[in-house]
Amino acid sequence: MAIEQTLIIVKPDGLVKSLTGNILSRLSEAKLIIVGAKAVRVSRELASTHYEHLIDKPFFQELIDYIMGKLHGGNRVVAFVYQGENAIQRIRDIVGHTDPEKANPVSIRGAYGRITTSGVFENVVHASSSPEDAEKEIKLWFQPSELVEDIYPVKETVVKEMKTLVWA
Repeated sequence: MAIEQTLIIVKPDGLVKSLTGNILSRLSEAKLIIVGAKAVRVSRELASTHYEHLIDKPFFQELIDYIMGKLHGGNRVVAFVYQGENAIQRIRDIVGHTDPEKANPVSIRGAYGRITTSGVFENVVHASSSPEDAEKEIKLWFQPSELVEDIYPVKETVVKEMKTLVWA
């Protein structure tokens, strides 16, 4: 079996409900290693790029608002990169179906997810669905320097006149 990486995001509803610890405990059942972790303030650009494959769906704007925290009053998520044998399927088995009502009740989404009266799927977490999606998503959410291992090819480059925040 090949070593895979997968992106997991604890979405704003998971953070508002203080489920991060519970979710990490459940994810630890997969016996994978964490190679990256961070809290992220989700921009519209990041959200739109993450969900670009769903841009033609009628619920696209709701997805953007949801991941940006507009439905829960907190614009942040916690993103993780897990690595190990068959990582994608092992994580997806633990997180469950994207529709909380179809998810196994003992899965993360089955236990903590819900569908609001307005029809929004609050499924608490995101998990990559394929090796191709995982690579695209990990490269979108993380820079190589934010991971403790080089999981994809990297190159060194010099970036001039790049604005960045530093501690005052």
